[in-house]
Amino acid sequence: MTSAPQMRGLAPVLLVSDVQKAAAYFRDALGFAIPQIWGDPPRFTIANRDGLQVMLNQVESGDVFSPNGDYDGRYDIYFWVQDADALHAEFSGKGADVVCAPSDEPYMMREFSVRDPDGHLLAFGHDISNASPN
Repeated sequence: MTSAPQMRGLAPVLLVSDVQKAAAYFRDALGFAIPQIWGDPPRFTIANRDGLQVMLNQVESGDVFSPNGDYDGRYDIYFWVQDADALHAEFSGKGADVVCAPSDEPYMMREFSVRDPDGHLLAFGHDISNASPN
């Protein structure tokens, strides 16, 4: 008996020191919509873009957390995208903190990364395994 797939998506959760600052960065530099910020004072939001969500959850003042980027530059989130170069141009034009420009990687992805205000590394890449050689 085969059951229908149950999982429909996922939403990574990033811990942030200031949810309003993080939400503004995702909105202004990365083009995400921020429909609502919950809490009094504000503590949580879900950033949305192109059918994808990233949850931003504020920690208590004084709490210590370390993004993956603190460990040899490991990514916190990897987004598969249609065109890394076009997205890089968009983000650069909006003032995103671009860590590295698009480059072809040996694992057949063309990717770049940005850093958010809390130090999370976000990577954006597209598959180049079927790309014709120049």
